[in-house]
Amino acid sequence: MADGGGWSTIESDEGVFTSLIENLGVKDVQFEELISLDADTIRSLSPVYGVIFLFKWIRETQQPSTSTSSTTSPPSGTYDTDPSPNLFFANQTIQNACGTQAILSVILNNDSSSSSSSNNPYPINIGPELHSFKDFTAGFPPDLRGEALSNSELIRSAHNAFARASPFVDETVRNNQDEEGDVYHFIAYTPVDGKLYELDGLQPHPISHGGCTAEEFPEKVIEVLRQRIARYPEGETRFNLMAVVRDLRVTAKEIGDVEALEREERKRRAWAWENTLRRSNFVGFIGEVLKGVVGMKEKQGEGKYEEWVEKAKGETQRKLMRSGKADVC
Repeated sequence: MADGGGWSTIESDEGVFTSLIENLGVKDVQFEELISLDADTIRSLSPVYGVIFLFKWIRETQQPSTSTSSTTSPPSGTYDTDPSPNLFFANQTIQNACGTQAILSVILNNDSSSSSSSNNPYPINIGPELHSFKDFTAGFPPDLRGEALSNSELIRSAHNAFARASPFVDETVRNNQDEEGDVYHFIAYTPVDGKLYELDGLQPHPISHGGCTAEEFPEKVIEVLRQRIARYPEGETRFNLMAVVRDLRVTAKEIGDVEALEREERKRRAWAWENTLRRSNFVGFIGEVLKGVVGMKEKQGEGKYEEWVEKAKGETQRKLMRSGKADVC
């Protein structure tokens, strides 16, 4: 897999993912974070197009390459080496793209042109740009489809719009790892043509987990996720799960639920504010505040600035001593 190549790390956040697909032209779809692994929670959000799962990546004992000729079995499920031509699956060929790739794995398998949409009364309107991209890559093998995705200026720009603003770190050369150096990865689960698919760009093929209708999806996907989580050490909790659902504002309007509609509108306003903060660089602002404070102290008279600094040092030392973290001489 190539290096970052201009793709930044982005947060696993429902507001980020919802705004990202809206920037790509997708209509009436949103992401909802799930805080419990139970089918009823997923079903309460119906229609649900799929889920995005974030987890700490660990090298399996038989981790396959992304070569399309690989026949190594996955840890669970089976490789579908001859999937329906209607299934959108792309290998991940570039670093940091896994979040957006997982999102598109759900979106592009539930649009109005997908065969699975015939059983879905609410197929996704993916907009003209993604429709053109899907048509263009329709006959590509997974590796070339992944290259096309990685080189799409439209998709990369929408993805990078939610990178953290920092004057000190180039997000395009970071990978999805935390402060401890653990690497995290996004994958998608969605029902397509009567099967539950795990769509992981680091795998050579889509992984089938058996028969699954849209109605059975909540129970089936929870079972698969629990099996996957069980492979981790006991006590591991660093997972994140988001459902890809129809815009809850649309549903609220259809049933006349004014309270739910207002709740969703407040959520959207909060997302917009948070996304604005993510794109903002506050270093200059902080610098100006500090200059103002220093200037104010200097105007108070000679030695006031030094006195203020020493007082701050003393307060910090007292806090450290109370927390047991101060050095003992």
